[in-house]
Amino acid sequence: MRHAAEVVKQGWNPAARVYESIGSDFFLALAPGWLNLGLWDGPGSEDEAEEACKRLVSTLASALPRGGVVLDVGNGLGTQDPLVAEVACPRRLVAVNITEWQLTAGRGRLREAAAAPVAGDAARLPIADGTADGIISVEAAFHFRSRKAFFGECYRVLRPGGVLSISDISVQRWPVTPAEVVSALTQLRLFGLRRSMAMTAGQIAAAAAAAGLADVEVTPCGERVIGPALRLTSARLAGATAAPFGGATAAPPGQQAAARLLLRQVDLLWRRRIVDYLLIRATRPSG
Repeated sequence: MRHAAEVVKQGWNPAARVYESIGSDFFLALAPGWLNLGLWDGPGSEDEAEEACKRLVSTLASALPRGGVVLDVGNGLGTQDPLVAEVACPRRLVAVNITEWQLTAGRGRLREAAAAPVAGDAARLPIADGTADGIISVEAAFHFRSRKAFFGECYRVLRPGGVLSISDISVQRWPVTPAEVVSALTQLRLFGLRRSMAMTAGQIAAAAAAAGLADVEVTPCGERVIGPALRLTSARLAGATAAPFGGATAAPPGQQAAARLLLRQVDLLWRRRIVDYLLIRATRPSG
């Protein structure tokens, strides 16, 4: 009910409300504990789902300096943090999340990763200047209050030579037809997104550069992320196995009906190339 109220009028922290509603066992999650869309080698089969989620995190984490201080901003349920620790081997890992209950839900995984949980806003990181060697953010930046503010904070907290490695969703053009407009507005309101999140890949790169970050690399990869994730989710719903991770017990019919509607809308935005998925890497200059 609180989530439904946020659809009508957003509060100060709509992302937290969305993920409180989703919970820790979201029935459309691709694999247990994972809330990202994955980076796929195949077309979107059930047997690759968890590996795809891990591959996305590993790909982003592999760009980070090894043995340094790493921030995981918007760390979800903490499932990714042991993998970040394994790949980047940080001497200290800090998990920053504006959704405090997720930090609590993921405390076991954070302990496994030896990660320090910090409740904080990505647009105003509670981290001292020049103390981080790397920042990773997996599929969260579109939820932040301001990407520009986030990039400014990354510049502030990174040491010279520090690396930012994130994934994000871009909006490549404005919706035009009535179906496109309705789909886009529904997704914005349901997932607690502000209109300011609608930035093209070029605008996102420019915002990072304007914050002082250098060597900004943007790699579109929606064909390996959005496409396969939609195919798997569609197959699950079509087979009435919309329980967590394709299990035998179906989710309630109301949830399944809502999921099918939302899936059609996202598929429309993807097929018409209104949205795309990006891998982004940047550094704080050494000079």
